[in-house]
Amino acid sequence: MNKDPLPEDLRVFCAVVRHAGFSAAARQLGASPAYVTKRIHVLEAVLQTTLLHRTTRRVAVTPAGERVYHWALRILDDVEQLVDDISATRRAPRGVLRVCSSIGFGRRVVGPALSQFAREHPAVQVRFEVFDHLVDIAAAGFDLDIRVGEDIAPDMIARRLADNSRILCAAPEYLARRGEPRSLQELAAHDCLVIKERDHPFGIWRLQHGRQESRVKVQGPLSTNHGEMAVQWAVDGHGVILRSQWDVAPLIQAGKLVHILADYRQEANVWAVYPSRLNASAKVRVFVEFLQRSLDRGFP
Repeated sequence: MNKDPLPEDLRVFCAVVRHAGFSAAARQLGASPAYVTKRIHVLEAVLQTTLLHRTTRRVAVTPAGERVYHWALRILDDVEQLVDDISATRRAPRGVLRVCSSIGFGRRVVGPALSQFAREHPAVQVRFEVFDHLVDIAAAGFDLDIRVGEDIAPDMIARRLADNSRILCAAPEYLARRGEPRSLQELAAHDCLVIKERDHPFGIWRLQHGRQESRVKVQGPLSTNHGEMAVQWAVDGHGVILRSQWDVAPLIQAGKLVHILADYRQEANVWAVYPSRLNASAKVRVFVEFLQRSLDRGFP
């Protein structure tokens, strides 16, 4: 048996720690639970220590496992930097690219872009996940977050990919029934479809009119953490929605929604966010440039 731990075993171990379970780690790695279990057994045998306590409900990290986890992160970072450095000299990215995004933008924009990227860069293995909340990408093991909105941690590198704003709109049916609001204050008396956004307090809409920002507290009979569902409710005539232009512009053009209070908007640009340690990463750089070119041609 090897006397030194293999990078692959360290990678599997880190995934188990991050996801607090073998099955979840297997899904993230694209492997079977049996494979994950085997690699953990091998790593424990090499290190001659117990790294994880397993119960029927959860996996807990031992004190030795905590030390190994922190060392493993450093070792894997060094290996990844080595691969990135060699890849940069060849101008051909390779390795695993771990990307996350929000649910709606991920499905409509990032997912299709990754599909095309994978065709053009077969040496890159893509791992893509979507969330309805902000993710600590460094702690969760992601290389890159494609994010809509301005809430970006100062220790992260952020590259602006596209201009975007959230705008107010409602269905013609709703406006015929309830009337069109003529001021921001009138929204308080309307049915508003509140979305639990990744970067916004629930039920508080911050909107800009020129350089002035206003806040309005809104409410309504329907709310959700799923933006696409809220858009469909708006189309069905249930109320006013604050939603990104990339999402509602086709519906406005089709006459299914009407842009209201057009002087107001909420800045929500599209960013590529990644840890500073990946600033020289070939696979991150190439994908970010690829996605920016895609967005320059317009949203799907």
